Amino acid sequence: QVQLVESGGGSVQAGGSLTLSCVVSGKGYSKNCLGWFRQVGGTKREVVAAIYTGSGMTHYADSVKGRFTISQDNAKNTVYLLMNNLKPEDTAMYYCVAGMVSGSWYMLQEYDVWGQGTQVTVSS
Repeated sequence: QVQLVESGGGSVQAGGSLTLSCVVSGKGYSKNCLGWFRQVGGTKREVVAAIYTGSGMTHYADSVKGRFTISQDNAKNTVYLLMNNLKPEDTAMYYCVAGMVSGSWYMLQEYDVWGQGTQVTVSS
């Protein structure tokens, strides 16, 4: 069984930066993609970034492209999300996700393991 544990959320002013971390632990689980999605108000969900663990290929939602960077450290079994130039609309609960993505990386249903989430709040 695999577990994802996020950290690094917090409160910042607009224009600031935060780095989220997600430690992936456990064995016996096959995945080819790790990602971050955010949720606002319990209903609005958006996969903001994903990285294919084998190739290192990354993808971003248009809303964060140029501001967010996803990366992985295989030695530490950790995936990161560097968030620069944060905006109030980035305020959300951020979740690390893992899955064997065979379709679209931006579809949340492609991921079957979630972390517990970490809150990011950006004030204007």
